[in-house]
Amino acid sequence: MKNIILFFCILINTISFAQSTIKGKITSQDMPLQQANIVLKNTKNATISNEDGSYSIKNIISGNYEMVVSYTGFKSQRKTITVIDSIDIILDFDLKENNTLDEVVVTGTLKPVSRLESPVPVEVYKPTFFKKNPTANIFEALQNVNGVRPQLNCNVCNTGDIHINGLEGPYTLVLIDGMPIVSGLSTVYGLSGIPNSLLERIEIVKGPASSLYGSEAVGGLINIITKDPKNAAIFSADAFSTSWGEANIDLGFKANVGKSASVLTGINYFNYSNPIDNNHDNFTDVTLQDRISVFQKWNFNRKSNKLFSMAGRFFYEDRWGGEMQWEKKYRGGDEVYGESIYTKRWELLGAYELPVSEKMLFSFSYTDHDQNSVYGNIPYLAKQRIGFGQLTWDKKLNNHDLLFGTAIRYQYYDDNTTATTKADVNWIPSVFVQDEINLAEKHKLLLGARYDYNNNHGSIFTPRLAYKWKVNDNNILRFNTGTGFRIVNLFTEEHAALTGSRDVIVLEELKPERSYNANLNYLKKIYTKNGNFIGWETTAWYTYFTNSIIPDYDSNPNQIIYKNLNGHAVTKGISTNIDMVFNNGLKMILGATFMDVSKTENNIRTRQMLTEKFTGTWAISYRLPKLFLDIDYTGNVYGPMRLPLLGALDPRKEYSPTWSIQNIQFTYNKLKNFEIYLGIKNLLNWTPNKGNPFIIARADDPFDKNVQFDTNGNVQATPDNPYALTFDPGYVYGPNQGIRSFFGLRYTLK
Repeated sequence: MKNIILFFCILINTISFAQSTIKGKITSQDMPLQQANIVLKNTKNATISNEDGSYSIKNIISGNYEMVVSYTGFKSQRKTITVIDSIDIILDFDLKENNTLDEVVVTGTLKPVSRLESPVPVEVYKPTFFKKNPTANIFEALQNVNGVRPQLNCNVCNTGDIHINGLEGPYTLVLIDGMPIVSGLSTVYGLSGIPNSLLERIEIVKGPASSLYGSEAVGGLINIITKDPKNAAIFSADAFSTSWGEANIDLGFKANVGKSASVLTGINYFNYSNPIDNNHDNFTDVTLQDRISVFQKWNFNRKSNKLFSMAGRFFYEDRWGGEMQWEKKYRGGDEVYGESIYTKRWELLGAYELPVSEKMLFSFSYTDHDQNSVYGNIPYLAKQRIGFGQLTWDKKLNNHDLLFGTAIRYQYYDDNTTATTKADVNWIPSVFVQDEINLAEKHKLLLGARYDYNNNHGSIFTPRLAYKWKVNDNNILRFNTGTGFRIVNLFTEEHAALTGSRDVIVLEELKPERSYNANLNYLKKIYTKNGNFIGWETTAWYTYFTNSIIPDYDSNPNQIIYKNLNGHAVTKGISTNIDMVFNNGLKMILGATFMDVSKTENNIRTRQMLTEKFTGTWAISYRLPKLFLDIDYTGNVYGPMRLPLLGALDPRKEYSPTWSIQNIQFTYNKLKNFEIYLGIKNLLNWTPNKGNPFIIARADDPFDKNVQFDTNGNVQATPDNPYALTFDPGYVYGPNQGIRSFFGLRYTLK
């Protein structure tokens, strides 16, 4: 009897503790995913996939389980399994990439919401999109975003701004984590210093957003969302070099400080010190740069799980462009022409959720920007400080989702030019309210208004209205209308006058610009039976401006004249984006924008300078699983735009041609934690000098020593100056870099 009992005890014990192995492969479109996270829920069993995507979890006792597989940039996948006795189980997972249509966005309404549920159209771009055409900074990376164009404003110093739907850079507000610290000086000099290493995603809103963000958000806004240290890799490195001699490196480090905080550090270094003059005008085709940016972000763990984060960034850049023989010893003199710019900038920003039962968030930022520049023998010394604080209260009441907010912005600006006789100090307090109303299951209405007070311009009121009709899960219609305003920052307007010999003329005390906008947005998702996906989004817009401040290059070729437009300006157009993902490994992101940007004064309608009638962008990717190879073909095309000539005798073309920049990249990713990539930029070898006798006017006489003027100050045609020109590098609409190869290496330790 004892032996029988002992036998059954051993049998029961054996059955109870019979153990199995779960193994399989993690793939995406038949290509293995290494370092994918595999977790057996409600147990301590977890692992990661190896370089061929395979995994194995051993010693699993009998029972019912749920397994979850996750990978950054892909949708998590769950499967339930039953483990019986000691039978091994093979369980494979094929992950699908996260579609940006399902992203959580914050820019449109100042609160987290699914992009599909937001009544305000928001475009989202992740690091994977920008890796298709690697660049040294976010300014250049935006060249493949439909309706967004990085515009170079100077052939010598290569400074620029960002155009949205044809509107000049001062109409675009650039935020970092929702903080308006990229403004004034930094919109001209600081955009190229924002490294890709700190990027979590970029959210873009096209059209006025002044009712939430105030001045400068007239044409649209770009919100650069930085990485959350909790979700960042332990270590990452991305370095590449080009055949022109450019070198760029991004480094990222994550660490946990006990249980109280996590910290992310990002370092970017860029160097280009190889003067090239392929168009033979004795001027550098591209400015030489030595730049470093250090970024650090802290997330603090609070018992209440409420948010508390702080971040800081330091940026320094030394850039110069000019005559090929220029050296530092010529800086500020009139012997050899050069434009030398030293930029020193630091930023602090943070967010703190108040320890109260209500959902209240305090956000703050401060930036200090010091500029030391010379343009030939003209010094430009400037300082700018911007402080910002904002308190929001997010409150839900029945079918109302309310947001109340108050903000204050401090701006200090001073330079050594005659336009700034004393430091410009502005305090701009604001209050705003927003009500998102669920009218019915498929209908949502958003009402908002903002009140700003400026000591120079008085009270400014900006309302807005948005309506969303979710016809079904795959068809969404949105209508938005509202107003915007922009307080004048004369430096941003007059930067073109610092380089070249044009005089800046301000005819009157400038008033704030006002805009009135309406846009209609339609989004459609298509899922085919074989698993392919097509996302199609189209927006039509119309914006009417009063008090427009548009630089006048036409009235006098030797001047840039600023005044409020005695009339109105209009931008209107239609934009389409198509996102396609196919099961065979092919992905396509296609965009096209058609627009008309004009001004009307004294009943005369003219097309605005440097605005194209159409643009197109594409990113076509194909994966070869057996070769562990990704191929990315990216590019853009721009229609003709009117260019700033220097007079009737100027032989350069009045309109640019239709032009295109195209790139190709090959990425090999079989090696564990590594990616090797190489490719060619500007495949067509296009540069603006093609078809023009020259790009920089009077490049042989940059100090106008041999230019003759009449008694009225007009340039005279002479044998040495047959076209009656002065030195001017402002005839620019695209990059001067021709075809070049690149090679890079990425390493990620998760």
